[in-house]
Amino acid sequence: MKTRKGFTLIELLVVIAIIGLLSTLAVVALNSARQKARDSKRVSDMKQLQTALEIYFNDKGAYAPESGDGEIGNPTNGQGCLGDLGWELDTSCAAPIYMGLTPRDPSNTASNPGSDNPCETEGALPCNYSYDQINVGTGTANGYEIHFRLEANTGGLNSGLNCATEAGTGGSCSH
Repeated sequence: MKTRKGFTLIELLVVIAIIGLLSTLAVVALNSARQKARDSKRVSDMKQLQTALEIYFNDKGAYAPESGDGEIGNPTNGQGCLGDLGWELDTSCAAPIYMGLTPRDPSNTASNPGSDNPCETEGALPCNYSYDQINVGTGTANGYEIHFRLEANTGGLNSGLNCATEAGTGGSCSH
């Protein structure tokens, strides 16, 4: 009677195929989870920015003026904090400080100055958050828009360009 001392080629190929299939499924699930995490952070960032802007409005009677290209959350070429004078560089934020360090888009490009753009001018992901002070109705500086992009449908918001305003967060900006 012969004793079998190893695996056949077919058995090895089946095991390798199963391992390959499982690792592919794991990578796909991981990428989806990363995408959802980035989008969740973007929505959370909008809530924080809206809260800081409402506190600023309560103190000043107007929303913060926009600065430069309106890009926020990137201290190198955008604005890093929300202080007494509005959007300012994080190194010179005037007291009182409403938001010490503004959040930036969690994508890799947003942390690489020179290859990023504000969301209102960028055609696709990634892009930095951008802010516009607007006049609603007959008021002066009584509104704002923060543009941001989502990679997938998240929390009732569609993928692509979205807008956070004094009225809430929604799909499209009016300006």
